[in-house]
Amino acid sequence: MIMNNGGIAIRLVNCAKVLSGRLPGSLAHTNIVANMLFGSISGSAVAAAAAVGGTMTPLQEKEGYRREFSAAVNIASAPTGMLIPPSNTLIVYSLVSGGTSIAALFMGGYIPGILWGLGCMIVAFFLAKKFGYKSEGGVTLMQALRVFWDAIPSLLLIVIVIGGIIGGVFTATEGSAIAVVYSLLLSFFYRTIKLKDLPRILLESTKTTAIVIFLIGVSSIMSWVMAFTNIPNMIASGLLGLTDNIFIILLIMNIVLLIVGTFMDPTPAVLIFTPIFWPIAQSFGIDPVHFGIMVVFNLSIGTITPPVGPVLFVGTKVANLRIEHVVRPLLPFFAVTVVVLMLITYIPQLSLFIPKLLGL
Repeated sequence: MIMNNGGIAIRLVNCAKVLSGRLPGSLAHTNIVANMLFGSISGSAVAAAAAVGGTMTPLQEKEGYRREFSAAVNIASAPTGMLIPPSNTLIVYSLVSGGTSIAALFMGGYIPGILWGLGCMIVAFFLAKKFGYKSEGGVTLMQALRVFWDAIPSLLLIVIVIGGIIGGVFTATEGSAIAVVYSLLLSFFYRTIKLKDLPRILLESTKTTAIVIFLIGVSSIMSWVMAFTNIPNMIASGLLGLTDNIFIILLIMNIVLLIVGTFMDPTPAVLIFTPIFWPIAQSFGIDPVHFGIMVVFNLSIGTITPPVGPVLFVGTKVANLRIEHVVRPLLPFFAVTVVVLMLITYIPQLSLFIPKLLGL
C-alpha cells in the first residue's frame, strides 16, 4: 500500500520509458518493464497491476492505443513480480516445502521472471506492428541520466533487500520490514504521503494481511487433514501407477496447477498442493528450487485467467473494462507464458543457473 501511494511507480515508469522508448509500441514495452521493476520491489502482482496500470493505461489511450490492448499488456506482465525477487509466494513455498533456501529461490526466479517479461514484449512488438503503434523515440543522454538519478532511491530498495538476504545480513521477514520502513521514508522524502494518510494505509494493509493469515490458517488445517488421511501418498501412488516417466509426471502436475490457479489464490494453492506434489517430485530427484519455481510460475499464470484471477480483476478495473473485453487480447500473451512454462519445466538450468553460480 505504501509503494502504491508513495510515488515509486511513476519513477519506475519513467525509468522503463528510457529503456524501451525506441521500440514499436514503446508504451506497451514501458508498461511491461515497469511491471517487472515494480513487482521486483513489491513482490505483488496485484499491486503492480494497480500501480503501473493506473499510470500507463491513460498514457497509452492518449497515444491512440486500444484500451483492451493496454489492459492485456498490463495484466499479462504484472505477475512477473511473483517470480522476480523478492516474492511473497516463493517465501510461502519455502515454508511449506520444509525450508528450501529462500535466497536460492529468489535467485532462481530471476531468469524465469525475465523470460516471462521478454515473452510479453515479443507479443507486444508484433501486435504493435499490426496495429501501427509507433515508438516514443529516444532520449538524450542527459535526460536518461536525470531519469535514472530520480529512480535510484526506488531501485536501491531492490539492492538493499535482495543483497541483505543473499548476504545473510537479515532474514526474508526482516527484509520485508526494512522494505516497508524504507518505502515509508522514501514516500515522505518524495512528499507523496502525509501523516494523515497513514491510518488509511495501515488499515488497508491490516485487512490484506488478515486475509492472507486466515488463508494460511485454513490451508494449514487442510494440509494437516490431507497428511493425516494419507492423501498425498495416495495421489503419488495413483500418478506413479499411471506412469513412471518424469516428463509425463511433470506435465500432469503442470496441467493440475494451471487448472487450480484459475480458481484459487496462489498462497493457499501453494500451501495445499506443495505437500501433495513435492514428495512425488522428490522421489524423482527434482531440485526443490526448480520445483518451487515451476509451481509458482503455474499459479502466477492463474492470476491472469478467468474466472477469479485477481490480477485480471484489478487490471480490468483499472482500465474500466469488463473481463470479457480483455480475455481475447490476452490469449497471445497467455500462449507465450505457457511456452515459457514448458521451458522452465523441462530445462531446470533456467531456474538453477544463478543459485549454483552463487553457491546457494
